[in-house]
Formats: sequence, C-alpha cells, structure tokens
Amino acid sequence: MSEETSTRSTERLFKIAITLKGLDGALQLIGALILAFIPATVVTGFVNAVITRDLLGDPSGTLARHLETAAEHFAGGGTKTFAVVYLLAHGLLKLGLVWALARKWVRAYPVAMVVLAAFVVYEIYRACETHSIALPFFAALDAVIIVLVYREYRNLKRERA
Repeated sequence: MSEETSTRSTERLFKIAITLKGLDGALQLIGALILAFIPATVVTGFVNAVITRDLLGDPSGTLARHLETAAEHFAGGGTKTFAVVYLLAHGLLKLGLVWALARKWVRAYPVAMVVLAAFVVYEIYRACETHSIALPFFAALDAVIIVLVYREYRNLKRERA
C-alpha cells in the first residue's frame, strides 16, 4: 500500500471516528439530561422489569445480578450523580473537540489526545472501583480514537510542512 493510500485511509477512518464521537457526545448530553430529571425509582423499576421477565436469561444469572447491583448503586445517589456529571462533561468535551478536529484546527489535536487519555485513565479507574463492564469498552474505544487523532495530526503536520 502506498503512503498516499495509507494517508487517505487514515483520514477516512479519522472522519468516521470523529463522526461517531460527535454522535456519541450528543447522545451522552441527551442521556445526562434524561438521567438528571428522571427519578432513580424509574431506573430501578425498569431494571426489575427486565430481570423478572427473563429478558437477560436466568434472573439469578451473572448479567442479571450485575444489572441489579448497578441499579442499586444508581438508586443510592452517588452513581447517579457520577453518571450525570460524567455524561455531561464527556459529551460537551467530545462535541467541542469534534468541532475543532473537523475544522482541522491543528492546536486541538494534542488537546484532544490529552483529554481522551485522561478519560481513558479515569474510565479504567472507575471500572476497577465499580466493576463496570461498560467502562473498559469505552476506554478501549477512546484509546483507538487517540491513535487515529495522532495519525491524522501527524499527517496534517506533514502536509503543512
């Protein structure tokens, strides 16, 4: 594969990644607003309905127990506050960074990498603390985005040199 083809592939993957990050950021913002205004009892009621209707398989199975524990933590307040603040901050930062990266604002690339790396570290820390099964997935996704941002940044600097 030639260097030009590799550069175009990287740019295409980068555009797809920032589009997905933008959509993810918008969904996180919407999710934060929804979580902020719905009572915790609605969430625990929904989880209870999912578990008792065997929608996850055995109601005493691992997935059902994990979901039930997560709902209990959520209802306790600390997890709800964390989720709202995390989703709001992450969503706003992602949308801002996506906006800057889509405009090829070169100064935003290192900022994006640092911000995403901070989220990866925090997602891993929080996953270890809460035993979340979703946070490691998000951390891995953010790590892939960091690599794509770095490659696009390197290509942009090479083009402008």
